[in-house]
Amino acid sequence: MSRTFPVWRSLLFVPAHISKFTDKVHERGADACILDLEDAVAPGLKAQAREAAVVAAEGIASRGLDVLVRINEPDNGGLLDLQAIVSPVVCAVVLPKVASAEGVRLVALQLDRLETERGMPAGHTLILAQIEDVAALPLLDEIAGASPRLMGMSLGPEDFSVSASMEPTAETLLWPNQQVAFACRRAGLLPFGFPGSIADFSDLPRFRHSIVLGRQLGMVGAFCIHPGQVATLNDVFTPSDAEVEYTVGLLSEFATAEAEGRGAFAYRGKMIDAPVVARARELLARHLSAEQRRQPLPTPIRE
Repeated sequence: MSRTFPVWRSLLFVPAHISKFTDKVHERGADACILDLEDAVAPGLKAQAREAAVVAAEGIASRGLDVLVRINEPDNGGLLDLQAIVSPVVCAVVLPKVASAEGVRLVALQLDRLETERGMPAGHTLILAQIEDVAALPLLDEIAGASPRLMGMSLGPEDFSVSASMEPTAETLLWPNQQVAFACRRAGLLPFGFPGSIADFSDLPRFRHSIVLGRQLGMVGAFCIHPGQVATLNDVFTPSDAEVEYTVGLLSEFATAEAEGRGAFAYRGKMIDAPVVARARELLARHLSAEQRRQPLPTPIRE
């Protein structure tokens, strides 16, 4: 991967205008939070939510949690959202309902202008695109190459399923998630998500099954809507101690083989060559990223 982006295992949505959620989000154990200005905010409260997001972002970032903001679509208030929230404490914007590369480019141009006006480093604010319509699937490669600010993509399971007139299950969402993951890998972006519904937060065994499938597809993290889902995301998307021990040993053996001029070698009963080594290096990089993000366990949720 030619560019280095932050790797977030868990990104927890919170309504930007509800302080009882934003005030406690740093205690939930997520790698990042997403202040939501879109689906979680009623139309009549959009302006209030923008103002609240500015204050919330400052407070959350001061407690060490990465902050993203999900804006509205550019032609439906999203440009006003950008005007309000772009600042050094906002790492990225989540762009919903991305149907073409042009929408990404429009937001990127606005970010260029706002960062310049505000004296921010060029390119500070990244974009994470949500693919939420079946019509976007043939355009994934064009979308993925739309802007250097684009760090990753994620399939929005609920809206996507509506557009495809299908149920949001692991079986129906497997193929479209694969397409998003493949497009991200071709473009050097990070794939986020899992084949399953994000809405059913009460069935944690089913949620975990979907997240395991997501990791097997090559996803690096995922969105969640409830604090109870965070621990599952962090656990599944963090390499286990056994995986790390195996990987460290494999890479050590590879170094020896390489020094001896061997392109392939046997390790613990398996033949190892370049693709396996590449996967091992990526796993170790994920492990190191997780180690840097170690946080205390979240405090119990008080209803």
